[in-house]
Amino acid sequence: MSARLHGLRTVIYPSSDLKAAKEWWTDFLGVAPYFDEPFYVGFNVGGYELGVIPTEDATSTPTTYWAVDDVPDAIAEAEARGATVREAPQEVGDGIIVASIENPHGHLVGLIYNPHFVAS
Repeated sequence: MSARLHGLRTVIYPSSDLKAAKEWWTDFLGVAPYFDEPFYVGFNVGGYELGVIPTEDATSTPTTYWAVDDVPDAIAEAEARGATVREAPQEVGDGIIVASIENPHGHLVGLIYNPHFVAS
């Protein structure tokens, strides 16, 4: 079995100033976030997710999430090929499951199962 990637779904940008980041993205995109909480700000950009999360780590980089049918299976397949788990699978609400791995080349790869995704 092979972990089939279905395409890009989400990019999450960490920010040390969530309020300023939300304002910048709102102005740049020309739309307000559809989800706005102290732990996550989410924008719908053509059916895809652009998220902003608070962080204290100034070296944090964005994480891009690829769609898969089964996150734990995809993690197991990645580990069998030398990847290490960076973020264990977790449900983040409404049946959406995310995780991330680091491949043998040091690249961070996010995986997501979102039963509500519909490309626009």
